[in-house]
Amino acid sequence: MPQHKPKAPLPASTPDSRPNAAPRGTLRVGPAGWSYPDWSGYVYPVRHPKGFHEAAYLAEFFDTIEINTSFYQPLRPDHAAQWIDRVLANPRFLFTAKLWQRFTHGSIPGATPADERAVRVGFDVLRAADKLGAVLLQFPFSFHRTKETVSYLAALLKRFAGYPLVVEVRHSSWDTPETLALLQEHNAGFCNIDQPVIGRSLTPSAQATSPIGYIRLHGRRYDTWFSDDRAIPAHERYNYLYTSEELAPWIIRVRNVAERSRDTFVVTNNHFQGKSVVNALQLISILKGSKVKVPEPLRRHYPELEDIADTPPAEPTLFSLAGSKKEKPGKP
Repeated sequence: MPQHKPKAPLPASTPDSRPNAAPRGTLRVGPAGWSYPDWSGYVYPVRHPKGFHEAAYLAEFFDTIEINTSFYQPLRPDHAAQWIDRVLANPRFLFTAKLWQRFTHGSIPGATPADERAVRVGFDVLRAADKLGAVLLQFPFSFHRTKETVSYLAALLKRFAGYPLVVEVRHSSWDTPETLALLQEHNAGFCNIDQPVIGRSLTPSAQATSPIGYIRLHGRRYDTWFSDDRAIPAHERYNYLYTSEELAPWIIRVRNVAERSRDTFVVTNNHFQGKSVVNALQLISILKGSKVKVPEPLRRHYPELEDIADTPPAEPTLFSLAGSKKEKPGKP
């Protein structure tokens, strides 16, 4: 598929994009999801200690995780309660969660009142515990801006108005002042995204339309992003590791958004083999200007983490870690 020159990004709400400006609100960075088979031996130890849970483990390194199971089915309240207990050791921790796809990827007018009740039951457990940072309404590239879709989005924002809402759209037809005004009217955040810019894909931005700032980095796999080749594994869409040079403009955007938001969430979605965790740790290190705690299995696969790790490796290596660095797949 041909690549097109990106359009200019949506204008920022304020002209202040100073790279070293101190964030005014609370900034949390973390990965999207935690239940991936390929994370065993990469992010998580192969042999789990007694009582091991992925969310509890990640809460040692991050102040947020985006729940993506709620995209595929309503979040079970008993699961939500268990996850809250798992992250209590980190008092700064907040979950964010995707809205069920029946509301964002189905036909208009969308889901039923029963579907809404099912979604609320799980989210309300998180909200009651003050652990729900945001509810993400993630729409696909095929969701274009029309009179009908604008009306549907407005109705959906009213329907879930009691939650801290954030809207992710991916098609550039939403690149309008009216879109920002609609979100501001309903006190909903705008999700700034990094994605392969193909055709009329929405380009990077630094918007803040509510007290909740939100950024999602999907990776830049141009060759698999819109692929319908069944021979290509689904995870290849997210098999991408950002370089420091690619993260640098996002540091400026994150700080810009955080200056104008009460709570800002940066979510890395390039999850294959823990690449989202690598980039999330790098972002935290750059934003804080300090070294960070790094999962021991991960540093063995990604030598670049040695530069930001706050402790030496648990086991000394016989060979230079730099020599084991692998070429990044899918770079455009």
